[in-house]
Order: sequence, then structure tokens, then C-alpha cells
Amino acid sequence: MYLKVPIVLLALIEGSLLVFAPYLAAALRFDGTSIQEATETGRLLPTALLFAVFGLLSSFAVGLYSVRQRSTFAGLLVRIIAAIASAVAMSILAFYLLPAIAIGRGLLAITAAIAVVLLAGTRLLFERIVDQDTFRRRVLVFGAGRRAASLLELRRRSDTRGFRIVGFVASEGDAVSVPDERLLPRPDDLFRWSVGADVDEIVVAMDDRRRAFPMHEFLECRMAGIDICELPTFLERETGKVRLDVLNPSWIIFGEGFRASPLQRVLERGFDVLASLCLLVLASPLMLCAAVAIRIEDGWRAPVLYRQRRVGRFGETFDVLKFRSMSVDAEKGGAVWAAKNDPRVTRVGAVMRKTRIDELPQLVNVLRGDMSFVGPRPERPEFVAQLEQTIPYYRERHTVKPGITGWAQLCYPYGSTEKDALEKLQYDLYYVKNRSLLFDLAILVQTVEVVVWGKGAR
Repeated sequence: MYLKVPIVLLALIEGSLLVFAPYLAAALRFDGTSIQEATETGRLLPTALLFAVFGLLSSFAVGLYSVRQRSTFAGLLVRIIAAIASAVAMSILAFYLLPAIAIGRGLLAITAAIAVVLLAGTRLLFERIVDQDTFRRRVLVFGAGRRAASLLELRRRSDTRGFRIVGFVASEGDAVSVPDERLLPRPDDLFRWSVGADVDEIVVAMDDRRRAFPMHEFLECRMAGIDICELPTFLERETGKVRLDVLNPSWIIFGEGFRASPLQRVLERGFDVLASLCLLVLASPLMLCAAVAIRIEDGWRAPVLYRQRRVGRFGETFDVLKFRSMSVDAEKGGAVWAAKNDPRVTRVGAVMRKTRIDELPQLVNVLRGDMSFVGPRPERPEFVAQLEQTIPYYRERHTVKPGITGWAQLCYPYGSTEKDALEKLQYDLYYVKNRSLLFDLAILVQTVEVVVWGKGAR
């Protein structure tokens, strides 16, 4: 998982402001005379640090540090308020457990208000700075053919906020596919030209690397500190997905990633077992209410759970468990993709799908070992057989266990077409390539945003 420098810098700035917020609140509350009166111990630093940690975790959970955040300022403000409200709730719980660092309700309310104002102001300033070239790397694209032109297809602001293309240099054998105004003449000395143009990175996007590959010039640039990057790696880093249209098998075979150590597998399984047991206990009242609601709507003899065959790791099938959200005879005509406003969904089912309550029984699948908390969405054998015939590398998504949530679910809305499956596969392959326990935890925290804002639910 790659970390964007602007996002890390933003988190550091906002973390510092969250530490400062309780001090400013105490100064206002006690007229600046004695901040030591805020806590029993007379020390405010532990309280401030704890509030900052809770604030950062909550901000991360509601998507404020997602590079794909494209909300309006009003949307950002709602997320900031939600994050600070969550931080306040966690702080109250911490004060109950650690009364020595507790602050009064009035002081905590002032702290929360100050935090919202500081974070909102920081976001306004940050958006203006990032829209300029302050944090953007200057990128030269070596190639001007079909592969290089794929960089011009990046339309989302989140995909291009980290770099600015200086221009394209056509290589021998390229059928030029980029606009003339973006083309640069081939420099006689690529190294000196790149230094003079303050190029930070060169992306190799040649259509045919067997013809006139400038090895010596690339070596000079690399030794001078200019990064040299292959097009698939560059697109993976900037977009958070593996672009299949520029991919070749050797990039997968010889590239980094796509590995998991025995220790990592043990840690992941241990986490799955412990977390699923805890969540099953905590969610049992909610699951009981869901079961009763289904029975009330469809009758006391109606089935509560829905078992459906899905494809797991290495292509092995298993029965996934869900609360039944569709009518009993929803698939009497065979397997079909779910549709928007699907008429087969019951009234209780619509609520459960929106809130993801229908997926709670999958905790049993995680406990059994059929699934993990994080991974590609498990698909039905009928759809997998079809998609493997039409989409390259689709089989590779099954090299890891399917998950209740995943990178594709966070980055792409629910899809019910082959085109959607292709798009989500690119995110799934990114996850398979870069999976780690830290990445899994990050996905789990960001899943809170999906649940709270109802993204991707159908």
C-alpha cells in the first residue's frame, strides 16, 4: 500500500491541531489563568494526545484521508463533524476508564468545536495548495503510443493529484497517440534535459521496448536520483489498481508483491478467528432482531438465512451465509445479477442491505475459514465460469480467501455487469499484490465509511 506524501503531511498537521485543541479550549474556559485546572493531575498532555489519536482514527474511518475523497466542502464538513463526534464518544469512554485524565463536559464540548473549526480551515487551505503544483512530482513520459496515451485517460482528480506530466517523448516504433501539443522533441541528451526541466520521475511507456531502448540514458538519470518507473507500476501506485490494458504477464511474474509469508498467514488467521468471535458476541442481539424482522414480514416458517454457493480460495466452493433479503422464490429462474432497486428485495431486506446487516452471518464463514475479513468479494460459480472466459487474469483473484469487505468494495460501487467486474478485478489484483496486515486494518477502518454512508449497497 503506497502512502501519498500530501495525505501523510495533512494527517501530521491535523494531528498536531487536535493536540492543540484541548489547550486552546482550556485557555478559553479558564481565562488563560490556569490550564492545570483542566484535569486532576494538572497535566493536559495525556488527554490531548488521546483526543488526537481518537480524532485521527475517526477521520480515517470516515474517509477523510482517502485519496479518492471527492466530496464537496459541505460533505467534508459533515465527515469532520462525524469524526470529532466519534472522537468525543471514545474520549468519554476513556475518561470513564482513566478518570485521572478526564476533563469536564463543558471543556470537552469547547475542544470539539475548536477541533471542527481547525480541521475545516485546514481542509480549505490544503485543497487550494494541493490543486497547485506544490506537492506534485514532475513526470516525463518516455513513449507516445497506445500505452502512453492511457495516462491521458485518467480523469479522476484523485488519480492525478500526485503528479504533473511535463510532456511525452516519442520512442522509435511508437504510433503516436497523444495530442501534438503534449509531444516534446526527442532530447539529444535525455539526462541533461531532465535535470534542466526538474523532472522527478520518468515513466517508461514504450509500445515496443525491444527497439532503441535508451539504457545508458536511463542509467544516467537513475544514478542522478531521477526515478525510472514502468507504466504498469506507475498506474498501480497512482490509481490504486492494476490496469489490465497495459499489463503483461512478466510484470506479475518478476515484479514485487503477490506474496505472503507463513507468519503473515498465521497472524491473519489469528485475527480472523479472534475478531469474528468477538463480533459474533457483540452482534448477536442485532442478528436476533434481524431474524425476528424477517419472520414478521414473511411469516414464521420463512427461512431466515440464505445459503448460496460461492467460489473461494483456489477455486474451491463453499456456502456463504447471509440473512435472506430477497423473496423466497427470487431465483426460481436461475442465477442473475442483482439490480438497482431490485424488485425481489423485501422491505426488511432493503434496510439490511443498506446497513450491511444481511452480511453479519458471514462472520461464521470467517470463523470456519471459508472467508477472511478482507479480500475479494466471493462470486457465484456461474458468474466466475463466465468471467474467466472473457476477462484476463480473473482466475488470479482466487489466490487469496474472499472477504466480507475489500479494497474493490471501497474504491468502486456495486457492479452488476461484465464491465463492472473488469473494473473491480483491477482493484482486487492491487489488493492481492499488496496485501498485508496493515493494509487489511486500513481497509477495515475505512469500511466504516461505507456502512455509515451506504456506499455500494444494493
